[in-house]
Amino acid sequence: MKILIAGGAGFIGSNLAKYHLDKNDNVIVVDNLITGSKKNVEPFSSDSNFEFIGADTTTYDFSSLAAFDIVYNLASPASPIQYKNHPVETLLANSQGNYQLLEFFKKSQSGSFVLTSTSETYGDPLVHPQTEDYWGNVNPVGVRACYDESKRFAEALTMTYFRKYKLNVRIARIFNTYGPNMEKQDGRVVSNFIVQTLTNQPITIYGNGKQTRSFCYVDDMVKGLYFLGTTKNIAGEVINLGNPIEKNMLELAEIIKKLTNSPSSITYAPIDGDDPCRRKPDITKAKKLLNWQPSVGLEEGLNKTINYFRERFSL
Repeated sequence: MKILIAGGAGFIGSNLAKYHLDKNDNVIVVDNLITGSKKNVEPFSSDSNFEFIGADTTTYDFSSLAAFDIVYNLASPASPIQYKNHPVETLLANSQGNYQLLEFFKKSQSGSFVLTSTSETYGDPLVHPQTEDYWGNVNPVGVRACYDESKRFAEALTMTYFRKYKLNVRIARIFNTYGPNMEKQDGRVVSNFIVQTLTNQPITIYGNGKQTRSFCYVDDMVKGLYFLGTTKNIAGEVINLGNPIEKNMLELAEIIKKLTNSPSSITYAPIDGDDPCRRKPDITKAKKLLNWQPSVGLEEGLNKTINYFRERFSL
């Protein structure tokens, strides 16, 4: 297969690129490296099936490319630190960038289009667990709005192209994901806790630590995206991808402390505005339509991630 991955030098994108290359697919990655890392794709540089294009999806002329079997759009800052440092770029990536990719997809007559959206479209949810038919509880002018609302716009634009042009699009709402190729200072809770425990620094808990998340290991997430891109007759579907096992932040901190054998204490800091209190995906649709569900347990995945941080950053 021929695969285009916008944002393929990022955390999830680079793992997705490896997955397809391992299947002997031809992979082109387009990434401006604003939050992605060339180190994530360097292992593929000698692979004749791989090509890297250093470009911004909002300005790149995709018409120079041929058709693809799957076009994945992962091109957006995704962690709180990243999208707060690059709020305008985040808004443009999920609006103009997604528009450019959809226009290319329409004109090139490629196979399927996968938009990676986010559980943040649910905001601070009033429905638990979150199902795909829930419209969300989002502050449109809050500190997270550059990400939340631009992803909601990206979904609306993608579904408009589905309805108007009958395009073969699919939308993944990705819940918290962790694993190799995370950045050391990306602000995600798993990377924060691992770095703090491996360096014996205090673990920072925002708020009272009772807020919950559901953590999916990146290998499981990549398989979910692959199934979303390759499953037939699901055009126009919006599907949650994540692990429904829910943990609060204090529980997660204690698990990582145990796995790293760290003496780190726990400190508390004020919580960010609009931080969701609970987050857990209902993955009934993913099980039914994709025959997918996570298989990597939390401690197994965290051990792999801890080893990655030790090796890559010499911690």
